[in-house]
Amino acid sequence: MKRPLSILFMGTSEFAAPILQSLSGHYQLIAVVTQPDRPRGRGRGLAMSKVKECALELNIPVLQPERVRDPAFVDEIRGLKPCLIVVAAYGQILPGDLLEVPEMGCINVHASLLPKYRGAAPINWAIARGECKTGVTTMLMDAGMDTGPTLLSRAVPIELEDTATSLQGKLAEAGAEIIVETIEGLEQGNVQPIPQDPREATYAPPLKKEDGRIDWGQPARVLHRRIRALTPWPGTFTHLGGRILKIFSAEVDETPQNQNPGCIVDVGQEGIRVATGEGYLILKEIQLEGKKRLPVREFVLGHAVEPGMMLGFSGIRDQGPASA
Repeated sequence: MKRPLSILFMGTSEFAAPILQSLSGHYQLIAVVTQPDRPRGRGRGLAMSKVKECALELNIPVLQPERVRDPAFVDEIRGLKPCLIVVAAYGQILPGDLLEVPEMGCINVHASLLPKYRGAAPINWAIARGECKTGVTTMLMDAGMDTGPTLLSRAVPIELEDTATSLQGKLAEAGAEIIVETIEGLEQGNVQPIPQDPREATYAPPLKKEDGRIDWGQPARVLHRRIRALTPWPGTFTHLGGRILKIFSAEVDETPQNQNPGCIVDVGQEGIRVATGEGYLILKEIQLEGKKRLPVREFVLGHAVEPGMMLGFSGIRDQGPASA
């Protein structure tokens, strides 16, 4: 039987949908707030968020304000009289007058082990910066950016081949479990807020398209992490013959080498081997601007890619190692 605790849920991304699903199985949700439908895909047709899809399937009323700071929207939430607001990857900063509405406060489900990776893209930056683990944390929201006191947390290992997509799925599953445990603990008095230590805080800023530009002077292992971290958005890219070359997957070979970074040293069905600042990055799945996304074994059959060509430049042949 669902517990008589009126909860308002706010979320948008795929990370948030399993958390909403979990809450709906234990509590009565009075409404779901998510971002407005946005143009998506080649046809630019309006598409709803994963959270809205989930809410409609669960027959929960959906609200989609353009600006969560709009006084009329805040008044609408006051009229709903939620005991608790749960937020997960909503996409807008909540104003102070909204945070004050529910008597039990607002709980955020954040995809990191706070105070590490406060901010908009914690999953991506945890992978990109080489963390061995991350996790989810529930926290009482305040006016700061992920600065409120923490409630519960759960660690999740980052596997060698995890992408932002695969890790998001694991964290969403953990978040779906921990939010119920958090609310139960607050109701029973078994969970107490713990202030964060700001000295331990790190940050995960929003991603930009330029974050996906490959710097071939970096070590292969660093580039491999960035490719995984920026999948599916904004994606990683370089240039081949003056055209954008997107990189979707790759492998690392840390064999020492002295070729110029960005130089293609081998082309074959198993991959395109590229020299980096340390070791080689072996491209496995790529897409040339204006063409289809292809595994390398198919790509090399229809494109003139040869050893000695340079990525990130004009595509001309390498002239040998640079002088010291």
